[in-house]
Amino acid sequence: MNYKIIDRETYYRKGVFRHFSEDCKCSVSMTARVDVTALAAFSKKAGSKFYLNFLYILSKVMNSRDDYRMGYLWQTGELICYDVIHPTQYVFHENTETCTPVYTEYSEDYDVFYAGALRDVERARETREYGLDAANHPNWFDASYIPWLSYDSLNVELPDGHLYFAPIVNWGKYREENGRLLMPVSVRLNHAVADGYLIANVFRLLQREVGVFAGR
Repeated sequence: MNYKIIDRETYYRKGVFRHFSEDCKCSVSMTARVDVTALAAFSKKAGSKFYLNFLYILSKVMNSRDDYRMGYLWQTGELICYDVIHPTQYVFHENTETCTPVYTEYSEDYDVFYAGALRDVERARETREYGLDAANHPNWFDASYIPWLSYDSLNVELPDGHLYFAPIVNWGKYREENGRLLMPVSVRLNHAVADGYLIANVFRLLQREVGVFAGR
């Protein structure tokens, strides 16, 4: 785990960061639908899992710029940017109706990531322990699939004033609309390090990367 310390005096969001980390501590979340028609077709043709393919695309997007890899060291009050962040995915156990967090390492190499993520999921299916270990996984972001519903909005609430900078991303079941498969995706980021533009940009990048991935 490597990171760089951000100089708050030269940070390009200096004023915004100060306001939303001191005066008005809050988060921002958005939900929008991503067209995954091409991704679903690719996954079916390749015989690969749509879920893991999207997880790869999401992880690539969240690592594409510093703003999505920010962190806060509360012990020293330092603002940092991780070199890389990894997805915490989840396995749902039907018989207990509980889930197990799965810490998967991101690799830009799709084949390496896919094999690792698949292996992690299979291992998690063998346990019913919750197994959350956030203290030892500071540069992991929450990536949770909600397969039971094609929802219209979703909000993740954190305690007021909590400076938690890791992204929290959820996505639901895709549905057909006018011949296209549209999937709801929700993105939550702390307002101190991200605003409406940066969150909206996640969806733009997701849509672009879906096209690039499906065209491989």
